[in-house]
Amino acid sequence: MPPQAKNKAVSSAAEEIERKKLRQMATYEKEARKQGYELVAGIDEAGRGPLAGPVVAAACILPTRFSILGIDDSKKLTPEKRAQLFQKITSHPQVIYGVGIVSVEVIDEINILQATIQAMLNAVNCLKNQPHLLLVDGLQLPHASIPCQKIIGGDALSLCIAAASIIAKETRDRLMIELDRQWPQYGFAIHKGYGTPKHVEALTEFGPCPLHRKSFAPVKSLLKA
Repeated sequence: MPPQAKNKAVSSAAEEIERKKLRQMATYEKEARKQGYELVAGIDEAGRGPLAGPVVAAACILPTRFSILGIDDSKKLTPEKRAQLFQKITSHPQVIYGVGIVSVEVIDEINILQATIQAMLNAVNCLKNQPHLLLVDGLQLPHASIPCQKIIGGDALSLCIAAASIIAKETRDRLMIELDRQWPQYGFAIHKGYGTPKHVEALTEFGPCPLHRKSFAPVKSLLKA
C-alpha cells in the first residue's frame, strides 16, 4: 500500500474510533430523551481544589446530532487540544451553554462545596433555554424545578458533561492567566492556583494575596503564623 493511502487508512480508522466513542458518551443523553427529557444539560466545575482563585462551573446543552470529535474529560486533554475544543464547542450555532463563577470571598464565606453548587446553579440560570434534565458530574444538584441525575465520573462518561468540563476548565484557566498579570509573583498562569510546590514556596515567601482562599488549610496556617 502506498504511504499516502496507508496514512489515509490510519486516519480513517482513528476517526471511526473517535466517532464510536462519541456515540458511547451520548448514551446518557439518548436515554434521557427516550424518557421525554428533550433538552439535557451537562454540568461540571473547575477549581474546587486550588488554594487560589474562583470556582467556575459550566452548563452545556448539545444538539441531538453533534459530531465534534475529541471531546473528553477536560483533565485528559492537552491545553492545546482543550483550547481547540473550547472554541469549536462555544462557537457551534446549536450549542447552548452558560458559565457560573463564584469568587474567593464567597468560597471562604460558605465553603467550597456550597460555592461549587452555587456556581453550577448560576451556570444553569445563564442558559438561554431552560433544560428539562440536569446531568451533573459527581453532585446531586438541588435545583428548585429541574430534575437532576448525579453521574460519578460523568466528565468521562457523558458527552454534555464532558463538553461542560472543557468550557469550565478553559474559562477558569484563562481567568487565572489574566489574574497572573496582577500577582505575577505566585505563578498563577502556570499552576492556575493549585497547591504545587512552586506555588506553596511563593505563598510562604510572599504571604497570601486577595486571590488566596483563606479558609483552605495551607493559607489559613500562614495567616495564623
